[in-house]
Amino acid sequence: MKLTDSIQFLKGVGPKSAERYHQLGIFTVQDLLLYFPFRYDDFSSKSIFELMDGEKTTIVGRVVTPANVSYYGARRNRLTFKIKQDEAVISVSFFNQPYLQDKVELDAEIAIYGKWDAKKLSVTGMKILAQVDNSFQPVYHVMQGVKQSALVNLLQSVFETGVGELIAENLPTELLQKYRLVDRKTAVHDMHFPIDEIAHQQALRRMKFEELFYFQMKLQALRYKEKSLTQGLVITYNAAQIADKTGQLPYHLTKAQDQSLREILADMASPYHMNRLLQGDVGSGKTAVASLAMYAAVTAGFQAAMMVPTEILAHQHYESLQALFPELTVGLLTSGMKAAERREVLTGLENGRIQMITGTHALIQEAVGYQNLGLVITDEQHRFGVNQRKVFREKGQNPDVLMMTATPIPRTLAITAFGDMDVSIIDELPAGRKPITTRWVKHEQLTPQILPWIADEVGKGAQVYFISPLIEESEALDLKNATELFAELQAFFGLTAKVALLHGKMKNAEKDQIMTDFKAKKYDVLVSTTVIEVGVNVPNATIMVMIDADRFGLSQLHQLRGRVGRGEKKSYTILVANPKSETGKRRMQIMTETQNGFVLAEEDLKLRGSGEIFGTRQSGLPEFSVADIVNDYPILEVARQEAVAIFKDAHWSEKPDYQVMLSDLADVAGFD
Repeated sequence: MKLTDSIQFLKGVGPKSAERYHQLGIFTVQDLLLYFPFRYDDFSSKSIFELMDGEKTTIVGRVVTPANVSYYGARRNRLTFKIKQDEAVISVSFFNQPYLQDKVELDAEIAIYGKWDAKKLSVTGMKILAQVDNSFQPVYHVMQGVKQSALVNLLQSVFETGVGELIAENLPTELLQKYRLVDRKTAVHDMHFPIDEIAHQQALRRMKFEELFYFQMKLQALRYKEKSLTQGLVITYNAAQIADKTGQLPYHLTKAQDQSLREILADMASPYHMNRLLQGDVGSGKTAVASLAMYAAVTAGFQAAMMVPTEILAHQHYESLQALFPELTVGLLTSGMKAAERREVLTGLENGRIQMITGTHALIQEAVGYQNLGLVITDEQHRFGVNQRKVFREKGQNPDVLMMTATPIPRTLAITAFGDMDVSIIDELPAGRKPITTRWVKHEQLTPQILPWIADEVGKGAQVYFISPLIEESEALDLKNATELFAELQAFFGLTAKVALLHGKMKNAEKDQIMTDFKAKKYDVLVSTTVIEVGVNVPNATIMVMIDADRFGLSQLHQLRGRVGRGEKKSYTILVANPKSETGKRRMQIMTETQNGFVLAEEDLKLRGSGEIFGTRQSGLPEFSVADIVNDYPILEVARQEAVAIFKDAHWSEKPDYQVMLSDLADVAGFD
């Protein structure tokens, strides 16, 4: 038997059952061996005096009363008997399992797995164990047609054949010794069948390190490929002109903005290709930094382009770039433009007349050509796919790339997670930015307290966002939906306020028109789903009301809150929620306590884990089978440090100890 053999040819697995295993991601013997349990049941017997109330455990004792089955109701029954452990007599109950009566013999020693009730000195049984086994029993994610017992038996039979001996070590000996890691063969076996808790923890620690180390090695391989195999542009910008332009800004750059700009300019001037992420909180001034970087490219004789996810955002950036650089020719390209306007822009890009341009994905369409594209910026980079960004880069002679995101990720975690990119972080807000008052209210407070206050604010000229999680009513979720909310607010305000509705099912042109009209104060109240989350600037909007706010993550709530507080007036965020869980309540409390997006991101990671924060859209993080990028951050950071150190040695790939790893990285790094 080989590790690459199909699961179908194992004893007890036929074509039909093989198909079920395939649905679990198990195709080969190796896949089976690496399909690890998600938890373990500890069937080692404990003294009842060591147990916590409600703990699931194994209790061993001698049967001192006959087993009796009592019936109540149509199909309900209870099997009861008592066992004695040392001097303690323990009551045992099994519900709706009368067939177990034959397994209970008077004076026999018996092992029962169940839930302990410390007050009643009783155990509610789940199973009677045929034998007392002082070890862990693995529990796997299974599906219909694949039983736990069948999977366990299959794994046991595979290990008994000795195929486990074929598992090759894939970590360098120096790392195994440095961090006292068990070998891979032992770790894989003990992930399934550890003899005790210590063996389990050693195996788990080894597999977590392996998983995170390989992740970091792949990121470093991508960085190596980018830096070493890809020739970048040398953008020799005019430092004096940039200093003059920076001095003309109506505000001073913060220290974080200044540092980020220096890092970006250094990358642009280097012979290496820039692949940098600019991360900043809502309102931190990322666009100002990006605009100055675009200006730097223009002073060096290159064109610069910024791609954004929506047309209204493209128009917003176009206007700000024109105001900031009146001496330059700034272009705008969106799919909604008229044919004549589009032709004029395309001609301007091809002959170099247009020096800066902003637009939507229309910037990367096949018909669009550039004379000398030197810098590409993607705003809210997670909204664009990898292929879209790749096409953008191919529009020039491998232009430098700067990606921006306002999704806050803790600094250390961002540097680690985006290991294939350089990361600049703006983690402070510009001076003078007024804090937003955030208040959490219950649903029953909305109509009698909040709406009259909002009506009064609208009468003073304020504009208001109402955000709902759903477009239309859903039977599955009891949430206030946007269309129902729109009707209710129209009825409440009557002729005193104009209410508009915006949601993702509308056509882009319709959405853009509504946002344009709202910005122009043609509407007082905008009811919307989360489509307004990204970047639109309406300075007069001073109130943000989020319905069923507990259904959003902290980062998304923070993004939405950032749509207000962009003008001179005092701004407010109202969170309307009746959270049932402690997590939901904590989320609302945190939002009222801080406006620091990075603090919120830390809390979000603790409350929700990495799965929802790092979606594949945003970062390309893989699904880890045993490791967790948040809870196992110390291991992740050690793995990153080791990977960085390895790639500093130009000859590391020639060492015999790295050959197994090298074959796994070949497709990423381009090694032979």
